[in-house]
Amino acid sequence: IGLARRAEKLAQLKKELGDNFYPLVLDICKLEYIASSIDILPENWQDISLLVNNAGLARGLESADKTKISDWYEMVDTNIKGLITLTHTILPRMVAKNKGHIVNLSSTAASYPYYGSNVYGATKAFVKQFSLNLRADLVGTKVRVSNIEPGLIAGTEFSNVRFKGDDEKAAAVYEGVENMTGKDIAEIIAWIVEMPEHINVNRIEIMPTAQTFAGLKVVKKES
Repeated sequence: IGLARRAEKLAQLKKELGDNFYPLVLDICKLEYIASSIDILPENWQDISLLVNNAGLARGLESADKTKISDWYEMVDTNIKGLITLTHTILPRMVAKNKGHIVNLSSTAASYPYYGSNVYGATKAFVKQFSLNLRADLVGTKVRVSNIEPGLIAGTEFSNVRFKGDDEKAAAVYEGVENMTGKDIAEIIAWIVEMPEHINVNRIEIMPTAQTFAGLKVVKKES
């Protein structure tokens, strides 16, 4: 089942995957429609054993005092509220049959602050901690929870969205860097969910070799 805002993207996947794919057009920020959209899935699509919470975005790269409050709200609505609402809808079904796996997509921004990451990094830190807390709650069940924390990834619309359609500015982020791709992360997710049922990968942090942890910045007075 592919849940996304854009019908044309889902239609493309449907064309590629055929009857193995069910397109579900929904804006994850429309919280009031999430539960009902899952409830009305055809009967043969109701038995959900894997949830990959991939929806997320960043808005802007300005310092906190220069941001728009609407950008902050949009990140909270998407990265936190949408994720927990979809999880809250599907998790009881997994617990009832004592089988399932929730994979949340966080970010290295959850652990390492950087300039302009103010609310984005905070939302991803929420996802990281929420995943660990779900694991604590689900002890004694066979429902697994994993948190994926990727670093710099090229080939997606992430930076285009962050810079609100400024393709030149978005391209500059990845210029001259051998980045990871969405395919790399998909392969890691596949490895995690294919592990034996008695193994749970709690969290995994991945960066391209060209990226590392931010250094501590010190601003010195002019002499």
